[in-house]
This record gives sequence, C-alpha cells and structure tokens, in this order.
Amino acid sequence: MPPGARRRGRPPAALLLIAPSIVFMAALFLWPLVAGVTQAFTGPGGPTTAYVRRMADDPYFWDATRNTALLIVVLIPLQFALALAMALLLRQRPRFAGLHFYIWVVPLAISDLAAGLVWLSVFTDRGYLNSVLDHLGAGPYAWLSFENPSTMFLAVVVAELWRATSMVFVIVVAGLQNVPRDYDEAAAVFGATYRQRVRHVLLPQLRPSLQVALILRTILALEAFAVAQALTGRNFPLLVGETYQWYYQLQNPNVATAIALVVLALSIVAAVGYLRLMRGQPGMHG
Repeated sequence: MPPGARRRGRPPAALLLIAPSIVFMAALFLWPLVAGVTQAFTGPGGPTTAYVRRMADDPYFWDATRNTALLIVVLIPLQFALALAMALLLRQRPRFAGLHFYIWVVPLAISDLAAGLVWLSVFTDRGYLNSVLDHLGAGPYAWLSFENPSTMFLAVVVAELWRATSMVFVIVVAGLQNVPRDYDEAAAVFGATYRQRVRHVLLPQLRPSLQVALILRTILALEAFAVAQALTGRNFPLLVGETYQWYYQLQNPNVATAIALVVLALSIVAAVGYLRLMRGQPGMHG
C-alpha cells in the first residue's frame, strides 16, 4: 500500500489526542442530557409534553423561578463587590496578610447544608440574633416565618454571601497575582488616583478571572438549594429545591427532570451571555 494511502486510512493525530476528552464529555454530559430530555418528554404512550405542562401549572415553579432570579440579581453583585474589596485590601499586604487570607476562605471548607444550619442557629426564633435583640429590649422577631418573605430572603442572601463569596475571592486573588505592579506604579506616577488605577488598570487586567468567577458563581447560584432548604424549607422555593421535591417527595422524576432542564438551559444562556459580554483581549483602557 502506498504511504499516502496508509496516511489517509489513519485518523488525524489531533483527533486521537482529543478522543479521551470526547469520550469523557459524552459519558458525563451528552448521554445524561439525552436521557434527561427523553425522560422529560416521553410518557407511557410515547412523546408528550404533559410533564412540562404539569411543571408550568405548578405555582411553586414560578415562585422558585422568581426567587432564583432575584437571588442571582442581588447576590452576585454583592459577592463580587465584597470579594474585590477583600482582594484589593490583601494586595496592599497588610500585617498578618496570610492569616487574613485563611480566615476569609474558611467557608470554602464548609458544606452548603452545614452553612445553612450554622445560619439557622442565628436566624431561628430562639437563635443568637433574637437573643441579642431580646437582651437589648427590642424583642424577638420571626425572621424565617412565611409571613415575612423579605426577611426570609435576607437570611438566605446573608448565608449565601458568607458561604460562597470566598470562592470569588480566591479567583480574584489568583488573578491579581498575574497583574504586574509596574502598571499600577506607573499610573500612580502619572497622577492617577487609587480609584482610577483600580478602574482603568487592575479591572481590565482581571477580566479573564472575573469572567470565570462570574460564570461559576451564576451557575452555582442557579443550583442553590441546601442553604435555603435548611433555613426556610419550602417557604422560599428555589428551582433546584423543586427538582428535589418532585423527585423524592412527589415521586415524579419526569417533572423533576423537566425542571432540571430549565436550570441547565438558564446556565447555558448565562454562560454564553457572559462570554459575549466580556469577550475581547484584556488590556489597559484609558
């Protein structure tokens, strides 16, 4: 056989190199996705949209969608503002900077459910917060009562803010390590204020890190469940919590899968949107 014919009969070297990754992604993502779509749109009699209609007819689904969206809109900006502030403070190399870093990342070692239980001990009727209020003469308050949806939401936001901001903080700190101090010092020499240096020098250089953190945090916020479940039960429903309710409590995996597909679709839309919004080469902007 001529050498050219032998080369044409072999798969390209690049395909051989990425073949393990293709198999891995197909086994862990593509096949479960196909199985999920099949389960959500197939009934005993064949293809059906009955499970999707049942999902849409459930008032808890729309409450969960609203609560999840509201949580993302409020929580993500707060987490990024706090993480950036902590990272910039650490960049100034204060005394005991290493100790500060480890204290701030402690919540990374705590599971979602454990974090929810920690804050439940704070916000419950006989928790630490009400004990302090009672000592001050302000009286206890039902923070987690279904009659006070605003304070239930506040409790979930505070708990998630404490639990998950450290992840954004670690990513931002790692990104700051790759920003040369020469840029910052040169801008200071030419009269730029600290705020101008942060806006026009540091943030553009942090664009890749911020993009990664934004995608990860939004996807994880869409999947928030254990903290809200520990604090409020079903009084503050979230999308992933509804998949749990339909799968384990109501014994209907088809509707649970339909809700999970909604979460997946929202995650993909968010990731693509962030990539398009923040695309471009990082650099200094005047």
